[in-house]
Amino acid sequence: MRVKTGTVRKAKHKKVLKLAKGFWMTRHKRYKVAHEAVMHAGQYAYNGRRIRRRDFRKLWIVRLNAAIKDQGLSYSKFINLLRQKNITINRKMLSELAINHPSAFQSIVNSIK
Repeated sequence: MRVKTGTVRKAKHKKVLKLAKGFWMTRHKRYKVAHEAVMHAGQYAYNGRRIRRRDFRKLWIVRLNAAIKDQGLSYSKFINLLRQKNITINRKMLSELAINHPSAFQSIVNSIK
């Protein structure tokens, strides 16, 4: 007696079609097309997560630069001075301080000048 793929294949197809729910035209109905669409969507999602990290880092740098300009420094000089003084606060936290706690940010700037 031969083994047939019935239930295994059905489950595999169901999984892919569930992931393709809401896709356009036949991309959510037909397995072959849906599988391709899901594979591409996964790749775009993966790349998007990396791009989001880049975008946030850019945003923090822009915010820091704007806050530092008021103190009479440039962003690059500020980061360089932080490194020289061995102050290890990441850009995310620095930008949060600059926006929400200006006095704390001011004290950090004063300590490195």
